[in-house]
Amino acid sequence: MRRSDLIRRIESVPPFARPRPELEQVATPAEAAVELLESALGHAGTEGTAVTDLGCGTGRLAIGAALLGAAPVVGVDIDPAALAVARAAAEAAGVSVEFVEADVAAWEDPTEVVVMNPPFGAQRRHADRPFWDAGLRVARRGVFAFALADSRTFIARWAVARGARIIETHPVEWTLGRTFPHHTRPRVPISVDLWAIATGVEP
Repeated sequence: MRRSDLIRRIESVPPFARPRPELEQVATPAEAAVELLESALGHAGTEGTAVTDLGCGTGRLAIGAALLGAAPVVGVDIDPAALAVARAAAEAAGVSVEFVEADVAAWEDPTEVVVMNPPFGAQRRHADRPFWDAGLRVARRGVFAFALADSRTFIARWAVARGARIIETHPVEWTLGRTFPHHTRPRVPISVDLWAIATGVEP
């Protein structure tokens, strides 16, 4: 699939209808999503690989992984409304993704690759930690995720302490649109990094 086609198809996945600030429900920008999925494909061989999207929201990363040939693909989220949107979007995209309503902190099902856009901890301090903990716990091959640039030291230490190896991290273009009632500006650029982390078997 051409990169431009993948971006277009991910963009077609609806954002949150009523984003919840306490869950930091922010849609993953399509180009950033594709960059993350390309990283996962390059390092871990996403095609034909089991992928789990932790905190999948409306399913952009999970659906993108399935479009690239990952299988099986599972999306996990605590919000049933977001999962309803994700299921409809996967059906519209013609891909098979199992969407599960569950708390990521309690998720134990192993997978080969975890992809995720976890909360950044902007609304609730340390909201991202259960996601990183779960990702590093269940991914046999690698975790590919976004995080605020301010979290670099924490994530590096968290990963190494759990026996993981950082493959790469680099900034990605990320502009946050007006999402929550307290947002006063229509668009704000934020400093976000993409992380590629090897776990267990090296990708």
